Amino acid sequence: MTTPNTPSPTTRPADPALGALFDAVAVEHATIYGYGLVSAHSTPEDNSLVADSMAEHRARREAAIVLLHDTGGAVPLPAAGYSMPSEVDTPGQAAALAVRMEEDAATAWRAVVEQATDEKVRAFGVAAMLETAVTAARWRGIAGKRPVIVPFPGGSE
Repeated sequence: MTTPNTPSPTTRPADPALGALFDAVAVEHATIYGYGLVSAHSTPEDNSLVADSMAEHRARREAAIVLLHDTGGAVPLPAAGYSMPSEVDTPGQAAALAVRMEEDAATAWRAVVEQATDEKVRAFGVAAMLETAVTAARWRGIAGKRPVIVPFPGGSE
């Protein structure tokens, strides 16, 4: 998982549901940052998937921030920089990073689904988890990973 180089200036809510949503927004921040690196090392043929993935995560992050505001939760600010889980110098490494980020996002959104007490937040989490699963499958195909589709996004079952 990508990790921030500096701590977020906001405090994670103690409430499990708000905390999971806070964490998911933080993962979205890190994923958007990571896609900048993926973009720099992807092939021209993959540029549209990079752009689509970044747009998807930006839109999801913004909508999740609104949910946090609406439910009274603190909103994490993006870090100045993030440490990536691996080197990225080739298109293959870029695709592998994209897969990892999508898997991390699915895990974060699965936690939202598991912890949410609000129907609207739970539905948003399910949609987010499914979107990340589809995007991860597209990146797995590019990376040559099999199977392309995993049975339980965000989990190890």
